Amino acid sequence: MIDWNMKPSKPKRPLFDTGEALGELLLKPFQRFSSMQAAGGALLFFLTIVALIWSNSDFADSYDWLKHFNLDLRIGSFSLGHSLHFWINDGLMTFFFFMVGLEIKREFLIGELSSLRQASLPLFGAVGGMVVPASIYYMLNAQTPSANGWAIPMATDIAFTMAALTLLGSKVPHPLKVFVTALAIVDDIGAVTVIAIFYSSDLSTNYLLLASFLVIVLICFNLLGYRKPLPYVVVGLFVWLAIYMSGIHSTIAGILVAFTIPARTRRDMAHFLDRLTGIVNRLKPLETSDTRNNEEENRQAIVNKIEDLCKDVQTPLQRMEESLNPWVVFVIVPLFALVNAGVSVNSSDILKILSAPVGLGVVMGLLIGKQLGISVACWIAIRMRFAELPSSVKFSQIYGASIICGIGFTMSIFVADLAFGQSINLDYAKISILVGSVLSFLLGLLIITFVSPQKTDLDVEQPE
Repeated sequence: MIDWNMKPSKPKRPLFDTGEALGELLLKPFQRFSSMQAAGGALLFFLTIVALIWSNSDFADSYDWLKHFNLDLRIGSFSLGHSLHFWINDGLMTFFFFMVGLEIKREFLIGELSSLRQASLPLFGAVGGMVVPASIYYMLNAQTPSANGWAIPMATDIAFTMAALTLLGSKVPHPLKVFVTALAIVDDIGAVTVIAIFYSSDLSTNYLLLASFLVIVLICFNLLGYRKPLPYVVVGLFVWLAIYMSGIHSTIAGILVAFTIPARTRRDMAHFLDRLTGIVNRLKPLETSDTRNNEEENRQAIVNKIEDLCKDVQTPLQRMEESLNPWVVFVIVPLFALVNAGVSVNSSDILKILSAPVGLGVVMGLLIGKQLGISVACWIAIRMRFAELPSSVKFSQIYGASIICGIGFTMSIFVADLAFGQSINLDYAKISILVGSVLSFLLGLLIITFVSPQKTDLDVEQPE
């Protein structure tokens, strides 16, 4: 379990012992997650700019053509034809929600949400960071056609947020990154719940019952000990189709299937450590011998056995998360940005958009609501002793991070698309999301830079 005060240290010996190996197994998932989200945030930013330039250039017609290019899925007499925009938003983004579900399950089982004491501060912060922005938006849009978009400023984009914190380097203590990650995951739980309850219509009871039955089948796979991904993938596809036909947004299928993925290994940890110790003991004599081709081959063979052994002890949840994460971060979410961030707008219209109820609600919700909601909720939790500050983190840094959490790109655009469809309010919302996110990014960087002048060693990363 990752602790608030976890401080990676450099190994002092060329070979690792079993304690070090186990420590790396617990530590590296968060390090990989953090670095990958930061790199994905940079790619996301680049394709957002590409989409904006493309949709406002002389080639804007080709951008619209690409979004509405029709793709038919045919299986026998069954046909499902939709635009590329649909297949990305409702199809590929299901894998994004599947990843969110895996992250949620992992955090509740072994991560920062696995105990009330650890989860209390990010939980309070996330709730405040959802309620206050939604309330600000609704107050500014009540009794207007745009009132349905109240959930748009609730979300935090974890990729952009982690990229922003990475830019600050050693000014961000490691426990602060862990806090923001846990908060964003709770935020995702809230966003998914809102989508399932408030942005679904014309529900079909028969298809809901079918989806429920299929999820029960997946749970039975888990209980019976199936650890291969294929059964979950095949049944999961039918869960997606049943959810789509039921009237609930199809991406919710990703969350439901993720919760059924086994999170425990069938391998005994004591047996794993015994085997690992034996393999390492075989490697030690080779470390002191002369380097010859046959001994180098032996070294490599032993290292490969260690790698296979570590993979064998990983849970199906962990293996799926590690395999799918690069595709989600570097392919699916950037494609979502490319087909959704493009909106045609004249510079003279910016003021009109931002002064409209939907524009004011989104910008004020992200820029003001997020920082107020998170920081005040955390202050109350600490003051009432429901939670405590992570060691080496100042409350001013929590405040700076709460501003950066106003970057609400991916999930905010997703909710806006559900709320407004193809109306003009969707374009207004997209522009406002971009403006609110950029302002939150810049202000948050400024605040954290100002309140964290001293370099800290808590962010030193363990070497790969």
